[in-house]
Amino acid sequence: MSRIHASTRTTVLDAAPTDRSLVRCTDLAMTYGAGNRAVVAVHSVTCMVEPGQRIAVTGPSGSGKSTLLHLMAGLVRHTSGALSWPGLGGSPAGRPGRVGVVFQGQSLLPALDVVENVQLPLLLAGADVGSARSAAVDALCLLGIGELASQLPEELSGGQAQRVAVARVLAARPRLILADEPTGQLDQDSAERVISVLLAAADELDAAVVVATHDEIVADRLAEHWRMRDGRLRPSAQDVERGNGDYR
Repeated sequence: MSRIHASTRTTVLDAAPTDRSLVRCTDLAMTYGAGNRAVVAVHSVTCMVEPGQRIAVTGPSGSGKSTLLHLMAGLVRHTSGALSWPGLGGSPAGRPGRVGVVFQGQSLLPALDVVENVQLPLLLAGADVGSARSAAVDALCLLGIGELASQLPEELSGGQAQRVAVARVLAARPRLILADEPTGQLDQDSAERVISVLLAAADELDAAVVVATHDEIVADRLAEHWRMRDGRLRPSAQDVERGNGDYR
């Protein structure tokens, strides 16, 4: 079960050697800018994600959902608090394949065709070209877009590009999948397919999934709900009713 609470302490997180948590945040904060222009995107967040968890992070635009996912992925540096990845053996930064991120916006490299985009993280992780390409093709077929393999990103619709981005994550077989509005540009049928494939792949990999979404239908597909508002994690109505989490 997730434990989420906000507090005013800033501590150094020392995980036990047997800690299997994929990511741990303690009093985590992220501020953009300084002085009068400072914006606190994430404020005193304490949470952890364990193998196999299925978590939906909901909340209005600007509430800090995307920033929290980017912090968990090691893509940006936090301002204060502590962040660690005990179950991954350290930060995933510079170590392709540990954490897979589905970005909200355009993330495909325009000079590479679809299959080259999907296989790129595998090549960066040291896979040979043949096995990387095979895994990329399998992931594209799993999402029903195998016929797009030779197309360039500029030839894709927004929805197709988003499915390619999901395929790129699944091909790398990560332990932790972080998806930022993965169905935002998809119609309902395509969205259902993407979420179903994402969850099925996570089951096979024993990977945890954290999805930031505005779509309540998507959120309802995941077992746990975290809600963000003004940079803080807050209990959702379901959490209050079920007594889930530790909120203060």
